[in-house]
Amino acid sequence: MSTSLLLCVFNVLVFSVLEITGTNKIPALIVFGDSTVDAGNNNHIPTLAKSNFLPYGQDFEGGKPTGRFCNGRLGTDFLAEMLGIKKSVPAYLDSAFGIENFATGVTFASAATGYDVAVIPLADELEYFKEYLEKLTSFLGKDGAEERERESLYFISIGTNDFVLNYFALPVRSSHFTVDEYEDFLLGIARSFLIELYSLGARKIILNGLPPSGYLPITKTLNHISERPNLEELNEASKDFNLKLQNLVASLSKELRGIKLVYADNCNPTLHIIHNPNLYGFENTEEGCCGTGTFETGIFCKAGIALPCPDPSKYVFWDSVHPTEKVYSIVANILMNKTLPQLLK
Repeated sequence: MSTSLLLCVFNVLVFSVLEITGTNKIPALIVFGDSTVDAGNNNHIPTLAKSNFLPYGQDFEGGKPTGRFCNGRLGTDFLAEMLGIKKSVPAYLDSAFGIENFATGVTFASAATGYDVAVIPLADELEYFKEYLEKLTSFLGKDGAEERERESLYFISIGTNDFVLNYFALPVRSSHFTVDEYEDFLLGIARSFLIELYSLGARKIILNGLPPSGYLPITKTLNHISERPNLEELNEASKDFNLKLQNLVASLSKELRGIKLVYADNCNPTLHIIHNPNLYGFENTEEGCCGTGTFETGIFCKAGIALPCPDPSKYVFWDSVHPTEKVYSIVANILMNKTLPQLLK
């Protein structure tokens, strides 16, 4: 099946979902997480985990590097557009936007953040959200703000950094926890976060699972150099943690009255793309588009240091860690077709 035909099929399915559910049920998209959903919050804090320079953003509107770790838009940007909200979700710390923009969608995410490791800790993302709610109340009034909180879609994408960096690549946590113990430690943080988010008014929540982390170009490079991380163990840990996240979703769905909490499978769709690149029009599944594609990410992917490939649409990965805009678009379509109907039924 050609790429254009495949995307056409996805779009038909998406529009069918929208006809059934009605986009008016989702007035805003609120995002928490890591670099997979950071639209530029890290631009405004002291950290090396930045991407506000070319070639990042070369395919974003106007060829603008916004701080997204991608050549263009992220999955949450595509999701917001498919929901009929807007074309992109702005970063909360970006002074170019105000509450009139954030009222229909905002991301508090921060690159290099995890449940355990953090540039902007997950707890701080919640503090920004509380500040946002105060602004929302001033903007919409108490009743309007409460309705917006209740009807908005909340999307959480986080956890890869915990396993790739904090446990397997660096001996930070592996000296204190077994893999199973570390998974349970992270799960406790995830549980507390979701309960607090619920207490602040969130009701429609998507919890994104981990990708197949052992397939990232950078993990393959690290494994080749030092045999850490062990790719098989990393993939197994990601798989196990995803199962525990699903169990957490099932448990909280029973525990918290009125919550609509669903798990989004990020692993299998990504694996399907990697194992069947021709179905999607990809030619390279091993390296990122930027530089050698084996280790470059962040500052090492900066124009003048590393050149991008001629056609990112042929690549699954943009840099050694993050997908290309095309992958985000495909996965967002699958999310609309398979996950969103569970949330709105």
